[in-house]
Amino acid sequence: MENVMSKVKIRQIILVIVDSVLISLCAYISMCLIFDFNTPNKYIYIIKSYMIAYIFATLIVFYLFKFYSSLWRYASIEEMLSVVIACVISTSIWRTVFYMYEESIPIGFYIVNALILTISTGGVRFTYRVIRRIKGKLGVTEEWNRVLVIGGGSAGAMVIKEIRNNPQIKKTPVAVIDDDINKKGRRIHGVLVYGTRKDIEKAIEDKNIDEIVFAMPSISTLEKKELIDICKNTKCKLKTLPGMYELIDGRVDIKKIRDIQIEDLLGRDSVKVDLDEVSDYLENEVVLVTGGGGSIGSELCRQISRFKPKELIILDIYENNAYEIQQELKRKYKNELNLKVIIASVRDNNRMEEILKKYKPNVVFHAAAHKHVPLMEDSPTEAIKNNVFGTMNVAKLSDKYKVKKFVLISTDKAVNPTNIMGATKRTAELIIQTLDKCSETEFAAVRFGNVLGSNGSVVPLFKRQILEGGPVTVTHPDIIRYFMTIPEAVQLVIQAGAMANGGEIFVLDMGEPVKIADLAKDIIRLSGFEPDVDIKINYTGLRPGEKLYEELLMAEEGLTSTKHEKIFIGQPIDTDINALRKELEMLEKIVRSEEEELLNVIIKKLVPTYREVAVTTA
Repeated sequence: MENVMSKVKIRQIILVIVDSVLISLCAYISMCLIFDFNTPNKYIYIIKSYMIAYIFATLIVFYLFKFYSSLWRYASIEEMLSVVIACVISTSIWRTVFYMYEESIPIGFYIVNALILTISTGGVRFTYRVIRRIKGKLGVTEEWNRVLVIGGGSAGAMVIKEIRNNPQIKKTPVAVIDDDINKKGRRIHGVLVYGTRKDIEKAIEDKNIDEIVFAMPSISTLEKKELIDICKNTKCKLKTLPGMYELIDGRVDIKKIRDIQIEDLLGRDSVKVDLDEVSDYLENEVVLVTGGGGSIGSELCRQISRFKPKELIILDIYENNAYEIQQELKRKYKNELNLKVIIASVRDNNRMEEILKKYKPNVVFHAAAHKHVPLMEDSPTEAIKNNVFGTMNVAKLSDKYKVKKFVLISTDKAVNPTNIMGATKRTAELIIQTLDKCSETEFAAVRFGNVLGSNGSVVPLFKRQILEGGPVTVTHPDIIRYFMTIPEAVQLVIQAGAMANGGEIFVLDMGEPVKIADLAKDIIRLSGFEPDVDIKINYTGLRPGEKLYEELLMAEEGLTSTKHEKIFIGQPIDTDINALRKELEMLEKIVRSEEEELLNVIIKKLVPTYREVAVTTA
């Protein structure tokens, strides 16, 4: 660091010396030009008398215009304009001083001097940039990645400039694609606009493209997906700029250009949240998030923090995850967020009662749950203890201590479940719907499918398998799932909570289902490999409790739309409260005695749509 700083200071000193010489030379040359190289002695005397003061004054003006702190290798029209203005101001200062002291010098001198000073000082600086550019071009080798920029607007132009200004990244832009037919054949910073999206494959072949950069931050996600679908089958690396909301200052930084991620292939538009409605029930309220260290729970904490709760309580049994989200929120909000982290199990009714009695939360998001289907098939009593009785503990205590809203995070696996995990989550839904009928607390559940990047998601698994050289394992070639991103799911959960009046099961619009085999192929391609050539895909057969497709709604539930286009309500199903209570008591006895062989009988009574499935191979 010290070496870098010393080099910068040396360059600044050299530039100050060069400017000092140029200022004096420009004055003499200007005088010679207006007098045809026959300057009267009195003018030569005036210039000599005031030269040191003039140089000093001009250097101060240059300093104020940041001539010695700008990175001139990135100089553009803004810097050139600064040079012009600074030179005019410095010459005007000289004119003012001479006028005050009644030293009469022809007005032509000042005009010529300002012009020559601008050309010389600006020329020195822009020559530096040209030399670096030539040096960079001469340094281009076959090892440099040849880049195709998709997007011929301002973002695309800035991407080209950034790449050229950073030769250390070893990339060179060679072509641009833009759907504006009028731009075809033109050049952006010297780079040819090759054609429209129809010409992408031809451009890749003709220009030997290694890498594609999507430079359209304001494009819709659906349109971006269509372009990515064209490019993903090529062997080029795919990179993209973030969206406009991430480029707040409107500038492109080469570090912001990231790899295309699987989320970009979903083609889902960003979620619109009614901020006023959400603020009404979260701002200045005590909010408890159970399972707050998990993938969904931690994102809930991040987004809730934005709405300035009176206190945010993160509750989790796993201290490492709770610690991570605690430190993240502390770094971001410092003392602006009243944050409390509690290590506790939702199974422990006494502990949970102490917590709710002490903190008296107004809103509870219940995200604590066991979610891994195959693991819960092997340990069904643990799934029941956590997902059923843990939920019942928190829900009953929420009723007792007058919580305003209780939002259960549910799953599409609760619909016609074929596994214990799904059956326990359906039972949890029944519990909160039943409690809602006799409680002042507004109980609601939000049901959605898989989220990308969550704990246990196939996406991180596939990425690890690719890093290890494969194979990528898929359970069945025809298995499909619904996917959304974690932030998208959580935004909709929070919005649904605002809309809850009690007893609803909110169902989120998950978009189109995705074939897991296709997802695996896309991730392999985005990693720069060819499926079944570089990285093999192995089909391992369905796991215990797994089915080929998930459903978001039971046939008898029906759907009611809400004012939010991505949130629906499943019609509640009448439940016999007394029968539910007796079956839960019986289930509790079975769990306490660890009589796993009796579980399926009582689970089928609680959840009539539950059915076991035989494990099949691909």
